[in-house]
Amino acid sequence: MRILLLGSTGFLGGHTAERLRALPGVRLLVGGRSAGADVPLDLTDGPGRLADALHAAAPSVVVNCAGSVAGSAVHLTDVNARGPAALCEALRDAAPDARLVHLGSAAEYGPTAPAEPVTETAATRPSSPYGATKLAGTVAVTSCGLDAVVLRVFNPVGPGAPAAGLPGRLAAELRRAGDTGDAVRVGDLSAHRDFVDVRDVAEAAVRAATAERGLPPVLNIGSGRATQVRELADGLVRTAGFRGRLEESGAGSARSTAVSWQCADITAACDALGWRPERTLEDSLCDLWASSLPAGAAR
Repeated sequence: MRILLLGSTGFLGGHTAERLRALPGVRLLVGGRSAGADVPLDLTDGPGRLADALHAAAPSVVVNCAGSVAGSAVHLTDVNARGPAALCEALRDAAPDARLVHLGSAAEYGPTAPAEPVTETAATRPSSPYGATKLAGTVAVTSCGLDAVVLRVFNPVGPGAPAAGLPGRLAAELRRAGDTGDAVRVGDLSAHRDFVDVRDVAEAAVRAATAERGLPPVLNIGSGRATQVRELADGLVRTAGFRGRLEESGAGSARSTAVSWQCADITAACDALGWRPERTLEDSLCDLWASSLPAGAAR
């Protein structure tokens, strides 16, 4: 099986690459703009050049982990909306029998009803340019007529979490504060989110890529549990052994301020993929903290 992975240098893509490399009978091809890419391509190039790259690679599966969480509306549109649309068009021309596994985002749902896990059939009302562009990418994939599935990922956490999200940013701030006792400023921590370990997300992507039968067009990938963000922050503080205090006086994420509660109903993913998240939030935070150590530092 030839699997072409896009976005392998990102948080989700890196863990997915690691999991795919461990599979027997799979030849992993990394696609992207880096000098070391097996398949040189750029999703913003347009469908013609993408089709040439796909024809040469001849993948049986394409896993698209590429995306952007920050930047101008134009940039987000190019990467999150236009990119997947161009990829679908190129696949129709160059590899119409290949399966496409595309990573979407819970931000596509926007505000949801408190205390109600959201299913894949819920209304999509994104409240940010990021969510809107991710939704546009999902629509492109689900309407392309290919063997395609969108994994709508909730809030990934775990080793290597980037500073673009609260877990990674807070770990970096706690690491910098060290034993100084200085306060660490964060935004409002009252919202509830569904945090899922990045390695469980990678496992879901692998199962979607290797499933023998067709899959539903959209599958929620989360923990199935709503956690107050303050609980995550407190857990990371305990893991770090931080003795200072958190001050909820900083600016919160522009991507999530309008959404106070979100939790995935993961029934469909469990049924379709035989998948279930295995790691606890405590596991994720411990491994996130360990991964934030400088290279060569004692643990």
